[in-house]
Amino acid sequence: MGTTVFERRRPPQSVIDDALRDTALSVFWLDDVERPAHPPLRGTVHTDLVVVGGGYTGLWTAVRAKERDPERKVVLLEASRVAWAASGRNGGFCESSLTHGHENGVNRWPEEIDRLEELGHENLDGIAETVRRYDMDAEFERTGQLAVAVEPHQVEWLREEEGFLDREAVQAEVHSPTFLAGAWDREGSALVHPAKLGLELARVAVELGVEIHEHSLVRRIEGADSGPVTLVTEYGRVTADTVALATNVFPSLLKRNRLMTVPVYDYVLMTEPLSAEQLASIGWRNRQGLADSANQFHYYRLTADDRILFGGYDAVYHFGGKVRPAYEDRMESHRRLASHFFTTFPQLAGLRFTHRWAGAIDSSSRFCAFFGTARGGRVAYATGFTGLGVGAARFAADVMLDKLAGEETERTRLRMVREKPIPFPPEPAASVGINLVRAAMDRADHNEGRRNLFLKTLDALGMGFDS
Repeated sequence: MGTTVFERRRPPQSVIDDALRDTALSVFWLDDVERPAHPPLRGTVHTDLVVVGGGYTGLWTAVRAKERDPERKVVLLEASRVAWAASGRNGGFCESSLTHGHENGVNRWPEEIDRLEELGHENLDGIAETVRRYDMDAEFERTGQLAVAVEPHQVEWLREEEGFLDREAVQAEVHSPTFLAGAWDREGSALVHPAKLGLELARVAVELGVEIHEHSLVRRIEGADSGPVTLVTEYGRVTADTVALATNVFPSLLKRNRLMTVPVYDYVLMTEPLSAEQLASIGWRNRQGLADSANQFHYYRLTADDRILFGGYDAVYHFGGKVRPAYEDRMESHRRLASHFFTTFPQLAGLRFTHRWAGAIDSSSRFCAFFGTARGGRVAYATGFTGLGVGAARFAADVMLDKLAGEETERTRLRMVREKPIPFPPEPAASVGINLVRAAMDRADHNEGRRNLFLKTLDALGMGFDS
């Protein structure tokens, strides 16, 4: 414990104040792109497939549907703008894992974990191939991910991982006094510019013949148990043979799924570009994505212009489970992140943050996506990615398309795909339980990773998490 105590120092308050003084409450990724407009839906449209949601899951579903059958007519409806929500404001970590980490997968589906990890790598390879094939400007970098130990007990966890780096080796990769060891997964993760990936998927979809309508909030689904399904927006209607719901954290159009996810807010900072001297002081020549090994973990990465994105730690649930812009402005969380940033990189004191923002994560009790159908198999859905949807969204799109086609495939036969998570309780139990979990995980992080009785009980119920 001595090394950690002596070398982890909280920065002076003046360093935090100066770094945040001129920060804009705005999403860097979305400020960094030009966004073509797509017209709202007006009138009545008939189509083969309608996709609800213009984030990664919906966009991949539209693209994959046209790749499978170029003659299929596909319409995509987005309530706001393409890739404006989670798909435009995440950290840009595109991971191969479909199960939110090996441990979560092996604890839930031990007989499938090897194949699930193979499918995850195939999925990431498929994303890379799509980026190349369509010449997508998404700043896709397959640099891998470096997990770092910031507590002594985490060193032993990482020692079992492939690509283990001792303290000297991890410091040679990225210099921080808080890094005690690391494990570099060189193939299982890539970095992307999140908003560019979303907008490029939309470009490809349109070029393949998909009809995209923004500002077209779907208010309800109409239709009997057989025959076409109709989606109703403010100014139009779409009648379709099949429907793919990709609404992520927003309230499901299916009542059965209303308690299956909760919105948890994640907070992020973006620095100004680093100078050559500042970059030299931290190394990071191989540009890996970084994440520490705590339950309440941080993630950080370099951008194309050598800024540092630093996010995570706080995962805040607001009573009532609503998604509201007001929740994005939480200075308490951004100040905490700034403090942790300069504890991690004290040599960067004087660096300023240009952007701060937040986004709502569609958290499920199994911590990875789940799937299903409704209306006699004519409606499919995928949601609950719990922050790991950048890569897994493409896999989810294929699952939904398999299900809508009525096909039994290797994907649809997976127990991971067939099973549903345990729903969250209604309020006030949801708020009490989620905050108890946060507090217990924080205690475990500072108690050599030991999980208390409450967390062990959740583990036994299938609602525990160990990434």
